[in-house]
Amino acid sequence: MRMRHKPWADDYLAENSHIVISEPSQCKGKWHSIFGNDNPIHIEVGTGKGQFISGMALQNPDVNYIGIELFKSVIVTAVDKVKQTEAPNVKLLNINANMLSDVFADGEVDRVYLNFSDPWPKKRHAKRRLTNQAFLKKYEQVLGGKGAIHFKTDNRGLFEYSLTSFSEYGLVLTFVSLDLHQSDFQGNVMTEYEEKFAAKGQPIYRVEAEWRT
Repeated sequence: MRMRHKPWADDYLAENSHIVISEPSQCKGKWHSIFGNDNPIHIEVGTGKGQFISGMALQNPDVNYIGIELFKSVIVTAVDKVKQTEAPNVKLLNINANMLSDVFADGEVDRVYLNFSDPWPKKRHAKRRLTNQAFLKKYEQVLGGKGAIHFKTDNRGLFEYSLTSFSEYGLVLTFVSLDLHQSDFQGNVMTEYEEKFAAKGQPIYRVEAEWRT
């Protein structure tokens, strides 16, 4: 997806530092203090334009949500979504997913959401997939070997790859759907991509994978 450069993005993020944390590494181990409560912390890696995380925050006010997005040209829209909802339980981070252990202490996170991640279909790019075992190791660290990953995609190849990756890593698959919108799953919050693909009649794949101690 081609990103349109937005030269005003830096200033806009700075103006909304109450939503976009400018130096998240300083918050490591302190996120409950940042939110002012002891509620569970759920993160979305690749939050895109913010529809999912802002919707989840409204639906679950007793959970703290942190959206992680690399591209400034995209996260500015997520900021707008959070401001529109006025949800107090959302923060955003403009960082690379590789930095998770730099901004979260071990076990500080309770759940990881991965929604419509880039499939990186070429075999030589497999290490870039967010369900690659190198990334699973990062999630395991910030989750403290507990909690769960919730993953949605429209890409059948990435979904099959992810099921195998989760299983080989030792995760337990507790929910698997090959057509989420035709299932009886309750409480689904759609992303922008999900709305687009569902409108075309494409099946949405979803899995929940847990660490069991």
